[in-house]
Amino acid sequence: MTYAITLALVGACALAGCTMAGGDGAGREAAGAPGKASRAAGIAEAQLDRLQIVQDLRDEFDHGEKGAQHQRYIVLHDTESEADAASIVEYWDQANTGVAAHFIVNRDGSIVQCVPLDRIAHHAGFGDTGHNALYGVTDESRDDRVGTVPIGDAMADYGMNSHSIGIEMAYAAGQDYPAAQLEAVDGLIAYINAYYGFESRIIDHKAWRTGNSDTSSAFAEYLANYQDHGTHD
Repeated sequence: MTYAITLALVGACALAGCTMAGGDGAGREAAGAPGKASRAAGIAEAQLDRLQIVQDLRDEFDHGEKGAQHQRYIVLHDTESEADAASIVEYWDQANTGVAAHFIVNRDGSIVQCVPLDRIAHHAGFGDTGHNALYGVTDESRDDRVGTVPIGDAMADYGMNSHSIGIEMAYAAGQDYPAAQLEAVDGLIAYINAYYGFESRIIDHKAWRTGNSDTSSAFAEYLANYQDHGTHD
């Protein structure tokens, strides 16, 4: 499946403030360019309509404001579990640590959304000390930091959550990444880029913190493709 985006029209959506489905940006009025904003909204809506997204938004997963002016990255993760998205959400909820990603993509391509795009999710955790500056994510002031526990001086930076969207892929060691799942990730990235009106930089979790294992070595070629042109192939 091919996900084509016309980003030239979409910038008005997040930056000028058109309303999105699913509660993202609800109630905002487009400022100064209603025609362009309307077309932008239509493009983002078309991307959204291609996806099988079920929302399971929970207050404890929401850690603060993250509008378009703060968005920089899409961080890809593996769940490192054979559980499906619904089970992962329940696990996060019962753990009561506030950890969650914005989206979980099942192996069949269905998606659960846990946090609105314009809100902070605790998906990236602490990163290597110095990575806030390296990645340009030094502002941590909007994050409520609820549930966070420091893990040492070598990994003291926490800015990535405040500037990124987290996408978890249902994956356990030894599995492959099915075509349906990868195509859903393609579409989700296309939707996120359409929503914000620009292409966010794509990294994986281990780029943020040394010692993380996700994404797996089996994902390496797909990751390189995502970073080069935004799709897995």
